[in-house]
Amino acid sequence: MTRHTISVLVNDQPGVLQRVSGLFGRRGFNIESITVGQSEEVGLSRMVIVTLGDQHTLEQIEKQLYKLIDVIKVVDLGAKPMVARELALIKVNADPSERPEIMGVVETFRASVVDIGSTTLLVQVVGDTQKIDAMIELLKPYGIRELSRTGVTAMVRGNS
Repeated sequence: MTRHTISVLVNDQPGVLQRVSGLFGRRGFNIESITVGQSEEVGLSRMVIVTLGDQHTLEQIEKQLYKLIDVIKVVDLGAKPMVARELALIKVNADPSERPEIMGVVETFRASVVDIGSTTLLVQVVGDTQKIDAMIELLKPYGIRELSRTGVTAMVRGNS
């Protein structure tokens, strides 16, 4: 199984996200992450979907997506050089005596502390999925109270 990152340009209409995610569910394809936001064109949104499957599965997903009326364009980003990023907010237990150690982890990952509580730190980290996963693993021993991840967003590099 290969991880595929797909960009889907769609009409910015109510129900489009439901129809796209429903298509995946009906066909038995799993969505690992999905992000949706405005695109460079007014009236269009861009979805970035990460899914697992072989090349045949990817081809089937593309064909099925094009059958949806609101889908304008489907691009397999993984087939080209791309930049992919994810954002995570991690609230970690942080007694004052542990804060210097946690700050060392934060600095190593070029992350930042965005909120300080009496017994917690709220850390923001941006990077690829592996970077986020690695930071979470290093913060687990301190006790993660809450975790929120955006999912992957991506673009093809260069002039493409």
